[in-house]
Amino acid sequence: MKPTYGAVSRYGLIAFASSLDQIGPLTRSVYDCALLLQHIVGRDPRDSTSVELPEPIALPSAERLDGLRVGVPAEYLAAGIEPGVRARFDETLARIEELGGTCVEISLPHTEYALPAYYIIAPAEASANLARFDGVRYGYRCADPEDLTDLYERTRGEGFGPEVKRRIMIGTYALSAGYYDAYYGRAQRVRTMVRRDFERAFAEVDLIASPTTPTVAFKAGSRTDDPLAMYMSDICTIPANLAGLPALSIPCGLSDGLPVGFQLIGPAFSENRMLEAAHALEGALGFDTAPAFADSSPRPEAEGWRPGDITYRPEDAQS
Repeated sequence: MKPTYGAVSRYGLIAFASSLDQIGPLTRSVYDCALLLQHIVGRDPRDSTSVELPEPIALPSAERLDGLRVGVPAEYLAAGIEPGVRARFDETLARIEELGGTCVEISLPHTEYALPAYYIIAPAEASANLARFDGVRYGYRCADPEDLTDLYERTRGEGFGPEVKRRIMIGTYALSAGYYDAYYGRAQRVRTMVRRDFERAFAEVDLIASPTTPTVAFKAGSRTDDPLAMYMSDICTIPANLAGLPALSIPCGLSDGLPVGFQLIGPAFSENRMLEAAHALEGALGFDTAPAFADSSPRPEAEGWRPGDITYRPEDAQS
């Protein structure tokens, strides 16, 4: 779950993009998510962007979605969504209606501009934030530098990976003299338009649903040589991040043997509503988070096994 921007203090976080950085739980269940969220939200004097929530986080118990209006943006279901992902998504929408909810089509017309805007704003802010990692004050320092210039260059060359370096260079360019207004300033204006799209949508619906990603997980390293293809995996999640809205993803089935994510987006500070909806949907979907057993043998419930437990056997290591 990604809470509303400012709901969780960022004190102690390595700053990437200050207007985008948000911290949230990664848990095995929606209930666990709410349990953890209870303890990390709230105002922190060490983070000036943090705020008190209008209501405390409650533990979810809903089993139905009666009266809930869920918007489905057509722009999130455009080209690029794998057939298996779309099939699981449509099945989950049907389950929402079985639980008493209503799914309606909505439009978020500036969605197509969210990705390029994000990949200007985030690298620009990253280039400024990561400038502090110079090997002098804190963080990684190269061994046996010859002089100050060598210290700077080798520390940053060795301490940052290829993707971080790429983003720093893009961001530095976007902030350079003569390009600030053309790139960063324009991207911030697009961000405002994306946020207003959500405001209009939430005047009609309670939550917005979409696939979490257009594909299932791709093989590690398979898109390293094509950063744009890798960035496209963020197409469904970035708009909520730009707008600072809470969003939550739960597994809703399998495609090609891999989990498909179902995303819910809510208005600012609607965490409780989202958690209740996700909890009810999670119970109805009954997705098993436990890994499959290699030999398809019955699960040892009699020995205290429960859904979600991970059982290790030496013979599994061979496969």
